[in-house]
Amino acid sequence: MNVNPDTGSKCQLGLARQIQTYQVRSTVHAPQDHEGLNATAMERGLDSPSLRQFMLDRAPLPIVVIDAQGGLRYANEATAAMLGWPRVQLEAMSIFDIAPHRRPDMWADSVHTVKQRGPLTLNSDWQTADGKTLSLELNACFMSIDAMDHVLVYARDISAQQHALEQAFRLAHIDDTTGLPNRKMLQDRIESEALLATQEGRRIGLLAVEINEVRQINESLGYALGDQLLMMLTRRMSSSLRGASVLAHLGAGEFALLLVQDSDVDDDVALQVSRQIRGALTTPVRLEHQDISVTCDIGIVIFPQDAHEPAHILRQAQVAMRLARTQGVNQISFYTPEANARASEQQAREAALRHALERGEFHLLYQPQVDLKTGQIIGVEALLRWRNPTLGEVPPDAFIPIAESTGLILPINSWVLKVACEAATRWKKMGLPAIQMAVNLSPRQLRQPDLAGAIQTALIQSELPPQRLSVEVTEGMLMDDLDHAVRTLTDIRSIGIDISLDGFGTGRSNLSSLRRLPINVIKIDRSLVPDVTAAARDVSITRAIINMAHSMQTRVMAVGVESEGELALLLANQCDLMQGNFFSKPLTEEELLPLLREGKHLPGDVLGRQARQRTLLLVDDEDNIVSALKRLLRRDGYNIVTACSGPQGLQRLAEHQVDVIVSDQRMPGMTGVEFLRQTKELYPQTIRMVLSGYTELQSITDAINEGAIYKFLTKPWDDERLRAHIREAFEQKEMADENRRLGREIQQANLELADVNRRLKTLLATQSERILKEEASLVIARDALESIPCPVVGIDQEGMISFMNSDAELLFDGATVLLGMHLDDISCPPLARLWQAQDGRHHDIEVQGHAYRAVCRSMKGDAQSRGSFMVLMPSTDR
Repeated sequence: MNVNPDTGSKCQLGLARQIQTYQVRSTVHAPQDHEGLNATAMERGLDSPSLRQFMLDRAPLPIVVIDAQGGLRYANEATAAMLGWPRVQLEAMSIFDIAPHRRPDMWADSVHTVKQRGPLTLNSDWQTADGKTLSLELNACFMSIDAMDHVLVYARDISAQQHALEQAFRLAHIDDTTGLPNRKMLQDRIESEALLATQEGRRIGLLAVEINEVRQINESLGYALGDQLLMMLTRRMSSSLRGASVLAHLGAGEFALLLVQDSDVDDDVALQVSRQIRGALTTPVRLEHQDISVTCDIGIVIFPQDAHEPAHILRQAQVAMRLARTQGVNQISFYTPEANARASEQQAREAALRHALERGEFHLLYQPQVDLKTGQIIGVEALLRWRNPTLGEVPPDAFIPIAESTGLILPINSWVLKVACEAATRWKKMGLPAIQMAVNLSPRQLRQPDLAGAIQTALIQSELPPQRLSVEVTEGMLMDDLDHAVRTLTDIRSIGIDISLDGFGTGRSNLSSLRRLPINVIKIDRSLVPDVTAAARDVSITRAIINMAHSMQTRVMAVGVESEGELALLLANQCDLMQGNFFSKPLTEEELLPLLREGKHLPGDVLGRQARQRTLLLVDDEDNIVSALKRLLRRDGYNIVTACSGPQGLQRLAEHQVDVIVSDQRMPGMTGVEFLRQTKELYPQTIRMVLSGYTELQSITDAINEGAIYKFLTKPWDDERLRAHIREAFEQKEMADENRRLGREIQQANLELADVNRRLKTLLATQSERILKEEASLVIARDALESIPCPVVGIDQEGMISFMNSDAELLFDGATVLLGMHLDDISCPPLARLWQAQDGRHHDIEVQGHAYRAVCRSMKGDAQSRGSFMVLMPSTDR
């Protein structure tokens, strides 16, 4: 509306009077005589309309008066300054111009409310002339002007406080990386939606999603690219939102999707959305010119079908997610009470594990390790065990992963190292055989910056020689950061500690990386120590590992040997060491000590070292043939073992140490060639022959060419020729056994020589490094002495001059020829007397006509004198 300036001025004067009157009437804080107060003000000239107008206009707080239709009847200068409009223009506007969100009907209701209820405080957004939005706190009061309803408003700009509140809310409820709701906001939303769903009789769903490679990508490519990947994957998952669903980021690679829709969320809907998310996440992502593939685990819980408490929904979805992880890659799993019970059990374990060390609940068992050449115990592996009063005996695979993930493994492993070293020292002092104590390192432990120093400290404190300790690492531990692993293990090896690579064949190391590691022993995993009935290809893997290790001058230990058949197989493939229940289960210290005192060892006949009867295996499905052969060959003194089929022959090989095999060709189930081929893989040292009346030339020729068959003999046979062939086969076997024995001895000598060479190389490297440091120190010391601004003379134990700095040379006219001369020969009695005194006190002397304050001190090193040096400081007293 347009207002005449004069009219407006008069209107404002009247309005000011009305406001002043309203304010006085509204002030009831203290009983005062209003008439007396007004009279006093009039006497002082303070009640003039112009003064009241001046006070209102210049009040620091924005003040406006709005009529019942929303028109701005008055706005002071503070209001104009805050909103950026001239007062004249502002007073021609309405509340709907500066608060566009308000409507006339809403404003009429507001005026009525203020009139009925009295003064109100509320928040509102007003718009400035340049389009900005201000957050204001408004104090509204009703007033009547000329019998018309008006509202007096005092405004306070709270934009800064509102922004701070919004920032605080964002920090508390929004994830910085993705901009998604965080765990707290998600939990609040879950509880509100669960309450609403219960009231409306419908179901909601929650999906817990974990992207497995996020942490690895952060560490390998950097957090910037990791965050970029998270944003890209977030956009993909957002496309799966339905209805009022909420996607939240819980940290690292973990997300949650709350499924809320007007209709019911059942298992089919949740499964369909989960599959969409899985498809979106597992599609390769293009990042920094490379394709990144990720895997995910998804857990589903439906409320109130699976969960009855809103506060537990998220935890139960995460339980289902962990269940999916155990089922393989990119799996989806629904929540089950059984999975929840396992999760609760794991939480109980974790809680108990945090106090297990301080309560003394851990103990060690020791499993012997045996040399397959001598049969003697050469070491023990320290195995950690946990016995909890409530949980009982907790298996290692149930608590070690928890300790690793929580970081508790570090103090636990430090305790294991300390106790194991102390036990080995104790056995040494008892005079028991010298054996090695093997201790396992954990992935977290290997990542520690000074692991070698910590191990050396444990050795010093326990007084255990380094060669009495070995440490074991797994392939997976090494590949995460191979360079760091190589440095750390090299430092440990330089102390004199042996290193074993445990679980070999189950990880992802390659030969090139293996060659970089200072490994002494490769331990073949139990899964690769085959049973006698294992397929030939499995045995080939074992033999390949043994051959590869031997080519690298490394010994091989088979873990988990359970039977004599397995041991025979390993011996046949020239394995060096063994560990397993066949020799001994893990023992307490009290159970182990008698074995060490008695010198328990593998029997010589098991190792094949004792002279034994030649053993012949006859395999034929015709009993009369077997009987005839036994009658013919018994006179030669053989120990004859028989079998009627190929599988039975394999069983006999597991039960007996066989030298020569004579097999029929045509047998049910397995032909002689097939039997001997498998025998070659399992027991390559045996001499294998076919005795058959059928000449299947092609298969037999192939077998001979492969080396599976030594000779092919025909039925019927000539007795003497057959005896001669078998006698020749035994001679070949014995010669080969002797060659293998010599080969093993040479190999062992080479291993020992290689170990000595490694130790010498390490020692030489250490000495070279020390020499370089000492040379650097000498150069620095010489430079420092040259820089001293006074004569300095070095003298050896015999009184010969060994060093003079430049000032000393100038003192003696640059006579470097003095080097190597005795003090008595340079005609300088003051220096000779000073050297003879060597009391470390200052003396006033005169040299070459110059007065000096001189001192001579002995240089001590390792409690022995290394000579002395003199410093001649010019005297200031003369």
